[in-house]
Amino acid sequence: MRSFLDGGPFVWLLLGLSVTALTVVLERAWSLRRDRILPRPLMDALADGDVARLRGACQGHPSPMARLILSILDHLPWPKAENVAALEVRARQEIAGLERGLVILEIIVGIAPLLGLVGTIYGIIPLLGDFGTNLQADNAFIAKGMSIALYKTVLGLLVAMPTLAAWSLFNKRVELIGLELESVCDALMRRQYLRDRGVGGGAIIGVGAEGVRP
Repeated sequence: MRSFLDGGPFVWLLLGLSVTALTVVLERAWSLRRDRILPRPLMDALADGDVARLRGACQGHPSPMARLILSILDHLPWPKAENVAALEVRARQEIAGLERGLVILEIIVGIAPLLGLVGTIYGIIPLLGDFGTNLQADNAFIAKGMSIALYKTVLGLLVAMPTLAAWSLFNKRVELIGLELESVCDALMRRQYLRDRGVGGGAIIGVGAEGVRP
């Protein structure tokens, strides 16, 4: 531990990145829980098929799913194509909200190893300079200095690897949530237009990691 703390500003920068990454991971783990995005009362109201109850469930349980459903219901008087267009806009906003903070993890994955490597090089350069100008240099001192310098590379990798794992996990979770939103929105849109307007067929609505796809 003492060797890490002796590593200078690069070590503290890497420790700061690790704290930032941990904060984002905990926040995303809380925000991407399924019951916060697709609340159980809302799913029960969807299964029931009653529009008034569905509106009440959406208003009582604000969530990405609720906002997408309200977008569909609010625009039912519109032609289906225009309703789809409005849903696309709303879905892109919701997916962007689900991905909030993931870019921070991606940046940390990229810069943590590089920062560690730069710190290592920065620590080795003066040691090699002293060794070249003084053949009687204390080899033990130089070896300790190189060891401390290499700790920065290790720390950079230790920060980047779990952050990469979390980033990949959250991206996959957003993708799976998007697929479930796609299924729910498609079923609701079809049911409402078939029942209320007698319109069959039409474009399938997709809510994926990049928004709603007609």
